[in-house]
Amino acid sequence: MTSAPGRRSSTFTRLLRHGFTDPSAAERLLDGPELAAVRNDPVLLEALGATADPDLALLGLVRLLEAQPGATARQELLDTLISAKPLRDRLLGVLGASDALADHLARHPKDWQALVTYEPRDLHPGVEEFERGLAGATDPVALRVAYRRCLLSIAARDVCGTTEIAETAAELADLATATLRAALALAGAAAPEDAALCRLAVIAMGKCGGHELNYVSDVDVVFVGEAANGADEGKALRAATRLASHMMRICSETTVEGSIWPVDANLRPEGRNGPLVRTLASHLAYYQRWAKTWEFQALLKARPVAGDLALGEEYVAALQPLVWQAAERENFVADVQKMRRRVVENIPAAEVDRQLKLGPGGLRDVEFAVQLLQLVHGRADTSLRSGTTLDALKALAAGGYVGRADAAQLDDAYRFLRSLEHRIQLYRLRRTHLVPEDEADLRRLGRSLGLRTDPVTTLTREWRRHTAVVRRLHEKLFYRPLLDAVAQLAPGETRLSAEAARERLVALGYADPAAALRHLEALASGVTRKAAIQRTLLPVLLGWFADSADPDAGLLNFRKVSDALGKTPWYLRLLRDEGAAAENLARVLSAGRLAPDLLMRAPEAVALLGDGDGAGLRPRSRAHLEQEVLAAVRRADNAAQGVTAARGVRRRELFRTAAADIIGSYGTESQPAEADRGALVDLVGDAVSDLTAATLAGTLRAVVREGWGDTLPTRFTIIGMGRFGGHELGYGSDADVLFVHEPREGADEQEASRAAHKVVAEMRRLLQIPSADPPLLVDADLRPEGKSGPLVRTLKSYEAYYRRWSLVWERHALLRAEPVAGDEDLGRRFTELIDPLRYPAGGLDEEAVREIRRLKARMESERLPRGTEPKLHAKLGPGGLSDVEWTVQLLQLRHGAEEPGLRTTRTRQALAAARAAGLVREEDAAILDEAWVLATRVRNAVMLVRGRAGDTFPTQPRELAAVGRYLGYGPGHAGDMLDAYRRTARRARGVMEELFYGGGA
Repeated sequence: MTSAPGRRSSTFTRLLRHGFTDPSAAERLLDGPELAAVRNDPVLLEALGATADPDLALLGLVRLLEAQPGATARQELLDTLISAKPLRDRLLGVLGASDALADHLARHPKDWQALVTYEPRDLHPGVEEFERGLAGATDPVALRVAYRRCLLSIAARDVCGTTEIAETAAELADLATATLRAALALAGAAAPEDAALCRLAVIAMGKCGGHELNYVSDVDVVFVGEAANGADEGKALRAATRLASHMMRICSETTVEGSIWPVDANLRPEGRNGPLVRTLASHLAYYQRWAKTWEFQALLKARPVAGDLALGEEYVAALQPLVWQAAERENFVADVQKMRRRVVENIPAAEVDRQLKLGPGGLRDVEFAVQLLQLVHGRADTSLRSGTTLDALKALAAGGYVGRADAAQLDDAYRFLRSLEHRIQLYRLRRTHLVPEDEADLRRLGRSLGLRTDPVTTLTREWRRHTAVVRRLHEKLFYRPLLDAVAQLAPGETRLSAEAARERLVALGYADPAAALRHLEALASGVTRKAAIQRTLLPVLLGWFADSADPDAGLLNFRKVSDALGKTPWYLRLLRDEGAAAENLARVLSAGRLAPDLLMRAPEAVALLGDGDGAGLRPRSRAHLEQEVLAAVRRADNAAQGVTAARGVRRRELFRTAAADIIGSYGTESQPAEADRGALVDLVGDAVSDLTAATLAGTLRAVVREGWGDTLPTRFTIIGMGRFGGHELGYGSDADVLFVHEPREGADEQEASRAAHKVVAEMRRLLQIPSADPPLLVDADLRPEGKSGPLVRTLKSYEAYYRRWSLVWERHALLRAEPVAGDEDLGRRFTELIDPLRYPAGGLDEEAVREIRRLKARMESERLPRGTEPKLHAKLGPGGLSDVEWTVQLLQLRHGAEEPGLRTTRTRQALAAARAAGLVREEDAAILDEAWVLATRVRNAVMLVRGRAGDTFPTQPRELAAVGRYLGYGPGHAGDMLDAYRRTARRARGVMEELFYGGGA
């Protein structure tokens, strides 16, 4: 096109205006000989500008013209293109949206004629029409060509808007059906003797079975075979297997014309490990005895499509009743809980946000939610039994199982996401569910969906909006109709019946659906602002409760907290507006008894859950706690009031610690569970130990102030022992202590002793008075002479006793001694007194080592409670806390004098120091540490779940499941948890026997 510069500039501008991104290249193509006859025709430029990618469409058109066999054929194409708008729109629409179909047309230049016919019967072809389109294919290569020719017509109707997404997906499924039939016919023609021996039915599953296939997708199938004409069943099944395998290869193998799609038979019983073809009786036996919930979910879409259709119908008729009984199966609730967790772990992190199918708010969320509701309610309501997602969603809304507004939004979002998925796959006919990042790809996609003004920005915004809608509605879909059923706010709206509401709650894990409905009615009924906010919150909260091992307890506890705080203006506002607060509360209320019990005694502590940065859940330092407790004691009128205030702080801080532990162990939607389980153990141990020390300091101050004013006639200090001294207290631990005093200068020693004993007695009494706050039990049994010895001694008395009488077990116990409250100087001098005893110069002699080993062996045989399974006892069982701690403490006693790192009261620190000093192999230290952390977490879990201390796993199934959730095991995996504990403990016991009994220490 030789022209003046001005004309060229005009053409260049015109091309830009019509959406070309490379006008220079477009001009060169328009100047070529192929388009000489029509280069100035405005109709062509208009049509190209209407496509998704005008540059791609123009290039594809030129390639198609170049491929025509001669000038006559080229002219025929051009004439038809200019004169026939239907062909122009269809052909250019496909060329502008699909590089792969442009390649097909360039290889098969006459196939454009498949787009010429424009009659009503061509607008919505079914299986018969596609079978006619494939009829001439006599080999796999010809079948691929015919398949692409049919696909070309589907794509043309799609991109031109002649069909909408559901119709396009149905046409793709019908084309797949026709293709499977053609492939099976080819396989049968290649082996007529096999075909004569058997009846073979091909059952479509997945999207093909559901009549909602993608452009490029695996086609999921199941095969059913029977003997024909009295043939031997074994021979018939082998023949059917050969036919099925050949049919799969015809569709899946790559030839010069590419492949059609993979045929996937892994949804069959036993998956890839099971036989490819089974008899109907064998299928039925498997589903009656062995099938899992997801396998019944897959059968929702089962549909006979090829081969012996009568046999296929028998298969569906036999198995469908089992599908609708799945919700009554024993493990249904656990399976549902497992399946409802979005499976994003297997998606590479870089792809999660671009995943249309599996990512949060993706297609799988909609499909799963619909299928689950079908399983729950489809037995009683046959109108729900559709394999097609959008049809099923429409039926769920019509029956009141899903709110109409929610269903409409989900329908809209699903159609948009499926349309986007189709356009992405259509471009290169590749199986992908990732939204591209390249701007040119996004521009083409946006334009193909009709977004012509700023297509990249608009497409991204619409995609994110629809994904957000799905994420928001995914959980509410299950629960909002429950609220509508009890709140009864909108007259005339179809609602769940009481029975349907009960079925849904049972399916979601609620053991007492009648009580759950009463709680929902109490919380959500009425026209108050409070009820309106609850109706907004509850659908999401109910989902979080259902994720736990005890949804009923979560809902009941939420009602109790709401009743207590319902009139407090900040409570519901906190849950509504603070993103993390509602989920944190749901996790805490449904994780067991301890945290809710602590919260119920002072519900205002719920405010701790609302800090967006998590600061509210971070345990406070000992200095901070002591400052608060001592200030409260100063303000009190008497010792009892002061200790009550101190115990109130302790209760609040125990709740803070328990909440942080639960949320760290469970994780939230925005924050994964803490990967370092040792860090959670250390958090609890440090926090509870600091809190206990601050409580004792405050109690000591309160008692002294009331009885003696500012100064006690004797210096007084409290030494933490056992787990307390080791900063390893759990939620249910007593405080093991020693009491030490030293009369002040000039004070009468007997008066000082009486004062010290009175202080101890009063402290213990005040800390155990029944009240709303949990008691703090103070145990001094590790003192010299045990229970027979005086409760309080002077420093000199301790010195004299330890010098003359101390036994090996007492030195052993002193390894954990650390001052925790009272006179700091006296505490320091006590530490100096005992250091030579617990870290003896030269270590222990052999007699002392033998004595420690004898004590440990006796403890193992005598102290385990009767009826307990030893291997599951976290404290005294093999590989439990006692094994690890005695091993580490023997190392401290023997080597503490020369290894400064061993001089610590903390087990994990001492073990790390022993490893660093070469006293323990690195792998052995790791085994011991893992076992100690796990056993400690088991004890913490039992206290959190049951509300009382315990060293063994609960036997009650719900409690055991709750311990499992805390330890990171999903529903139905309690057995795996117990097996893992036994393995961990067994390894630790092996290391312990070598180091402790074998002389390695």
